[in-house]
Amino acid sequence: MHDAEAASYSTGERTSFAWETARERWPVILTQAIDDVYRSVQECGDDKEKETEGRVIVEKLARLKYDVQHDRPLEPIADDGESDVAAYNAELAQLGPLSWLKAPWLFAECYLFRRMSTYFKLSTHWSRYDPFARQKIRTFRSSRPAVLELAARYGELMQQMDAHKADDFAAEETLFAEMCEICLWGNATDLSLLTNLTYEDIQKLQGAEARRKAEANILVNDLPTAYNILTKARDAAAQRAKTQTPGSSVERRVDIVLDNAGFELYVDLILAGYLLRAGLATVVVLHPKNIPWFVSDVLPSDFAALLNALANPKPFYETPSEEEELQGKPAPAPLTDAERSDLAFLFSEWTQMYANGQVVMRPNIFWTQPGSFGRLPKNAPALFDDLKTSELVIFKGDLNYRKLTSDLDWDATTPFEEAIGPLGPGSGINVLALRTCKADVVVGLPAGKDEELRQAEGGGGDSGARKWAWNGKWAVVSCSQGKEAATSS
Repeated sequence: MHDAEAASYSTGERTSFAWETARERWPVILTQAIDDVYRSVQECGDDKEKETEGRVIVEKLARLKYDVQHDRPLEPIADDGESDVAAYNAELAQLGPLSWLKAPWLFAECYLFRRMSTYFKLSTHWSRYDPFARQKIRTFRSSRPAVLELAARYGELMQQMDAHKADDFAAEETLFAEMCEICLWGNATDLSLLTNLTYEDIQKLQGAEARRKAEANILVNDLPTAYNILTKARDAAAQRAKTQTPGSSVERRVDIVLDNAGFELYVDLILAGYLLRAGLATVVVLHPKNIPWFVSDVLPSDFAALLNALANPKPFYETPSEEEELQGKPAPAPLTDAERSDLAFLFSEWTQMYANGQVVMRPNIFWTQPGSFGRLPKNAPALFDDLKTSELVIFKGDLNYRKLTSDLDWDATTPFEEAIGPLGPGSGINVLALRTCKADVVVGLPAGKDEELRQAEGGGGDSGARKWAWNGKWAVVSCSQGKEAATSS
């Protein structure tokens, strides 16, 4: 376990975003899950056994919501056959007794979603049910303008890359930065935070113009370091190839620890395709979750749902949703021939990469365990050793950043390499965090920047709260070279 002197954020701390999360966001998330399962129960038809199980799950979710709102004690997780139950319950006993509104934020939030998953896993007919699947695919549908824009842009870029193989390193680094920034701002559609926004609001958060305006809001930008890591690895592989048997090659991996499904997964695949096309990687390994997690996190089934949408874009994008029909809204505009062609190119490209083993999905139970990623060497040594074979491990989004830094109240000037502890220098892992700030913890800032942002409008002022870091307006791109000697050889 990665222990540090800084304190954990708590749901009982009024100046923390944890306070608002536990009292406002968690009840909304649970209500949405209840509504979703209830809707599916109504669709069970003559399957009375499934209907009965579904009603029991609804009752359990409703009870959980009541317990959260009334600050009841956290109970041991029921044994649903998964290997992490004992670890959750041991940590609960170690930390406890805990109640919902007076608990370490990171543990309590992980526990919440892990507890929810037991309700489904312990059933016969609902064991693989995702109560957030409808929200995820609906939000991806609402991202249509940005999806089409990026599909067209990606196709153009790939054609240009194929036509101009000259060593234009400045252009390549610029393109690498743009692709990573698209991924960075892609989690503007984090569903666990979008409890009040409309689809129109979501669309405004995406697109090229929004990205250009947001560049000034990247407070730490280590993309040049990440690019240097990948180009050094590529150059070293080219040198080795000259002395090896013709046709032999050495795998150069980039790993992406995924965050949200829908549009963000879509831009992650855009990045994966670019890295492979540019020769900055030969394999991209994607790490999804294995249970429904923090509302919008990627499951393997979300990958399939996204590809199905691209394979049949006309019914997906042109058919009015139930909400649109109820509101009497006109049907969505038909896709143009060019738009369908752009989406077909992406579908062909990604399915081919997947079939060729260039893009790999690799879930692991570690990603949904409580606590920090600093526990990786001890709690998941096989996964830790596997990640060491990667040239760069990209951690997407706010929760992964919180877990990298142990969700502790660090001084904002603390170096990123220090805050990630066992995954920092000497770990054997090169870490790149792409994170828009949606929680309190932040490290690696220049001296005085946190104070400056707090004094800006809505930044928290003298309240003691770091409110500027709650809304996703600001971002950090932080890199740690844990295997620097290996990549520079």
